[in-house]
Amino acid sequence: MFEKVCKLLADQLGIEAGSIRPDQEVVKDLGADSLDVVELMMALEDEYGVTLPEGEVESIKTVQNIVDMLEKLGK
Repeated sequence: MFEKVCKLLADQLGIEAGSIRPDQEVVKDLGADSLDVVELMMALEDEYGVTLPEGEVESIKTVQNIVDMLEKLGK
């Protein structure tokens, strides 16, 4: 799961997937802006066939938060 999320992030942000760590913040550490975050959430929804809960999306800060949310949704 983590590797797949890293690949999506790397593709979205134009960075090396191997450099991404679970504790990194998507905006602060990886350089995503608000549009990148929206596009990433849409890509995750498409990739995993889920709808991310609106209220929880705002609480996502780190790469691990993304992985945890997807695991909670059972994907």
